[in-house]
Amino acid sequence: MTASRPSSAPDATIATFAARLRNMQTDAAAERVTLAAVAEEAGVSLSTISKVLNGRADVAAATRTKVEALLAERGYVRRIGRAEAKADLIELVFHELDEIWSMELIEGVETVAKEHGLSVVLTVSGSRHAPDPDWIEGVMRRRPVGVVLVFSELAPEYRERLRSRAIPFVIVDPAGDPSPDVPSVGSANWSGGLAATRHLIELGHRRIAAITGPDDMMCSLARLDGFRSAMNSAGFPVDPAWIRFGDFHVDGGRDRARDILALENRPTAIFAGSDLQALGVLDAAREAGLRVPEDLSIVGYDDIPLARWVSPRLTTVHQPLRRMGEEAARLAIRLADEETTMTPRMDLATSLVVRDSTAPPPAV
Repeated sequence: MTASRPSSAPDATIATFAARLRNMQTDAAAERVTLAAVAEEAGVSLSTISKVLNGRADVAAATRTKVEALLAERGYVRRIGRAEAKADLIELVFHELDEIWSMELIEGVETVAKEHGLSVVLTVSGSRHAPDPDWIEGVMRRRPVGVVLVFSELAPEYRERLRSRAIPFVIVDPAGDPSPDVPSVGSANWSGGLAATRHLIELGHRRIAAITGPDDMMCSLARLDGFRSAMNSAGFPVDPAWIRFGDFHVDGGRDRARDILALENRPTAIFAGSDLQALGVLDAAREAGLRVPEDLSIVGYDDIPLARWVSPRLTTVHQPLRRMGEEAARLAIRLADEETTMTPRMDLATSLVVRDSTAPPPAV
């Protein structure tokens, strides 16, 4: 009886494991060399470098900025496993919460988070342009899978700190013009403003006013540009007194509409840059004794659920807020899983929804 030859599989397994171990040791050694070189160049200790990488707050701001700049310059990427490094969270950050408009985005992000077994943590911080400085310290401690921000931009130092911890971020509906290397999800604001104004022109309106959002927000300016393009294409003049910058809220729409409707040569239609502003315009029209749409037509923007329930039901531009939240969350998760090396920038289509707040102008 001939003895059988032992299988070589265990030897192969051991060899593979040894090779992996050698590679890990080589990577670790290279990482130590890189961090040691950064520490020497920055004039700090390795423990300080470790504090910066771990998002510790007990590092001077100037030192942190210097270290992060050097790490970025040397192309340092920390090798951290997702399961070890990240909480099962997506962080959604607003500068303010509007119970109607914000909920659409929140529900979109939450839908995708649930699909991936994640929870959503909601943060309110800063202004519409950027979160407060203390936010970055908090997000470093929370270590979410990704961050979705409803802001115009992130300061370069915030971006570098997030990237140093491999925390991807996506900006939704940017109020400004994000840098080319910033992932973002927005909507076709110019097309929306154009469609709203063309609808009023096709009904026969010639005297059309516009109340847009703040003058330092890209979406406000884009909607106003769409309005101007439609008016110019039709050959209709735009009275400067009929153009107002608001704040996207009901009170702002009401106040601007009061001013416009008090003019001697008042318009027969108003395009409001948000549904909330359109509700304010509706209030101002009632105060002035004007019927909607018989005396004044109103078009909003966003198509929030309330637009279907007010009287008259609001003609508006549908902005896919919930889908914008969904796409931003999906993008953040893809970036966390390193499924894309590009810097994605997505603009979703808008569409006009005609209801009861628009009609031909009154006969002169």
